[in-house]
This record gives sequence, C-alpha cells and structure tokens, in this order.
Amino acid sequence: MAVLIAGAGIGGLTTALMLHARGIPVQVIEASRQVREVGVGINVLPHAIRELDGLGLLPVLDSVAIRTRELRYLTRAGQEVWREPRGLDAGHEVPQFSVHRGRLQNMLYQAVLNRIGGQAVRTGRRLAGFVQDEAGVTVQFTDSAEGGAAETLRGSVLVCADGIHSVGRRHFYPDEGAPSWNGVVMWRGAAPWPVWLDGRTMAIAGGMTGKLVLYPIAPAEGERQLMNWVVNIRTKDPAMAPPPPDSWSRVASLAQVLPYARRFSVPGVDVAGLVRATPAIYEYPMADRDPLPRWTFGNVTLLGDAAHPMYPVGSNGASQAILDARCLADCLAAAEHPRAGLWRYERERLPMTAEVVALNRKGGPERVIDEVEKRAPAGFDDIDAVMPVGERAALVGGYARTAGFDRVGALPAAS
Repeated sequence: MAVLIAGAGIGGLTTALMLHARGIPVQVIEASRQVREVGVGINVLPHAIRELDGLGLLPVLDSVAIRTRELRYLTRAGQEVWREPRGLDAGHEVPQFSVHRGRLQNMLYQAVLNRIGGQAVRTGRRLAGFVQDEAGVTVQFTDSAEGGAAETLRGSVLVCADGIHSVGRRHFYPDEGAPSWNGVVMWRGAAPWPVWLDGRTMAIAGGMTGKLVLYPIAPAEGERQLMNWVVNIRTKDPAMAPPPPDSWSRVASLAQVLPYARRFSVPGVDVAGLVRATPAIYEYPMADRDPLPRWTFGNVTLLGDAAHPMYPVGSNGASQAILDARCLADCLAAAEHPRAGLWRYERERLPMTAEVVALNRKGGPERVIDEVEKRAPAGFDDIDAVMPVGERAALVGGYARTAGFDRVGALPAAS
C-alpha cells in the first residue's frame, strides 16, 4: 500500500506521520510553493493532543505553544457566565494547547521531513484530477505557478486533505456550490502584549453574532507574550449579500475593525489597545459546508476541512482533522484491502463530525453566552438567577461529550 495525500495542512501532515508510524509509505503533495507559517491562533483539544503525544511531539509543542489552563465565558460587557479548567488542570492526561496555526503546521512539516525524508512533501503542485482502477488511483497534478502539467503519480489510496475548496470534494460533488456563510465576518490578529492573568487563560466574550475571542499563543518573553484575538460580527444577511473573499491573507484596515472591537469588555485587557497594537489584521468569513452523505469513493477519500469544514466554534476544527488522521491510519493498517479501510474510516468519523458541524452552527458550547445575553440583555447581579448552574453545565458539557473531549471537574462561574 502507498498513500498519496493532497494538502500539507494540519490534517494532511498529521496523516502522513500517522501512516509512517504504521509502516505505510506516504507522499504529501502541496499546492503552495512553500509551507509557510500563515494564519493566527488556534486551540487543539486534549483528545487531539493525545494523538500528537503518541507521535512524540509534546516536547516540541511545549516550545512553541501555551498549555491552556482555564477558559472563561463572558458577556459582551465582561460579566462572567462560566469558567472551567482546561487540559491537565481539568484532569486530562495531556494538555490543551493554544498555538499559532502556522507554527503548529511548521512543527508537523519538520517532523514529516525528519522522519520520512526530504522528498516526503512535494510543493507547488495542485491536484487536478484522478482516475481509478481496481489496483489504485492515478493522480494528475499541475504546476501551481505555471498552470501547466507537472506530473502524474500513482498510489493505492488518495487522501484529499485540501481544505474547504477541495478539488477532490468538487470532483464527487460538482454541484455543491460555494461554502455556506452565516453573515459573520471574523477579524483576526496577534500582537505582543503584557501577560494577562497567569498567561494561560482564554476568554470568550459575547455570543454568536458578536463575539471576542482572546488567548495567548506563545510562551512569554519577559513581561509580554503573543496575544491572539478574534472579533466576530454578523455584518450582513447571508441571504441578501455574498460573503467577502475567503483568503487567509486578506488584510483589513484598523479603521474598519476598531469600532467593533470597542463593543467588548474583558476585565484587565485594553481590547481596543490590543487591536491598535496589531501589525496586521486579517479578514475571513465564517463559513462551513453541509455534512456529506459519504466521503469515500473507491480508493479516494476526504479528510479534515475537505470532509467536514465547520465554524470555528468550540476549538474543534484542527482537533477533528487530527482525529481523522489517527482513525484513517489505524483503519488502513488493519484492513486487508485499502477500500475496506477507507470504508471503516468513513463509518467511524463521518457521523461524529456531522454532529459537531451541526452543534457549531448553533453556537457550540458558547451558546451559553447567547442564552444568558438573551435572558438578561442589560446585565445581571446574580448569574444563577438568570441561568442556574446546572443548566449552564448542561449546555457546555453536552458539546464536550459530542465532540469527544468531556471535561473533568468543571467549575461554575465565580459568585
């Protein structure tokens, strides 16, 4: 068996490492000319970190990321709705990490090169098409820069881990159309900032249509560390207006974002000052796609955002791609025939990820903020009078159980 992977993102690179660890030859083909550290912050949850720890990557993660200790949910005005420990502090065997997406990707990329070899990742080649037969799949790639024919590769399996605009997905679902936009625009950035609280705390302020996300993504250097922020605002009716271009490199102006940032209050953080201190602000629409009836066709399957793009709610996008990688590698290693392994992978992962996509559309665990703001739009003196602790715990804990990272020892909001 030999596996071709289209896409050198977090899902594709993790899949390569998982397959290599099981003795399965693998080749990663990436459309970009080079694997660069793009994007800003993401969180990777303990159930996914456990898989990276199994690959021996925990020490490297500690050098580039933050072990998240606590998550706080706040209203837009900064009143606390819920708090809970995360990772090791919640009783998990491994941490939760907050990390720059590009640094995580680069860490995985370097691990692939070191373990599999310098030719394990071929760049500048975009997936163009493929033809299957009983023995495997013949895959055509074009040169990303020139647009001409680059090469044809042969494998037993093709894994399309090529993102929300996956060529493989479009091959099987040509009439699917553009991703589904909910009218929310996300502005993202990161800047060196004075260490907030213990330097390991996340805060989410506001609900689905108006939300600020705040957390550090790198170890502190002296009294400052790299602080990631995201401002999500529903700016338009998606039925009436098209989404903005979905490019991670689309730059937004400070004047465009600052009025929205001023809507939020987080105790101890000058939110507007943080936004002003950010060297580059990036704009991206909050979009996903409907769950598919199937991912696998013969010797070709989908993985990560190509299979189940979801709203960035609940810290689950990268985590679910890592879980896909582990499951796919295990299924292929145990199968008598690659198609049997792909069928089992789809059967295990498709229903679970479809549930997460649906929950994220409702707001995920952050829905508890929406509900509190709906019941007490002018604020509150006693959170338990607005929404009892058991009801808040059910909203947050139900999502964790569905997504597969049940918490241990959740704490109610401080009174």
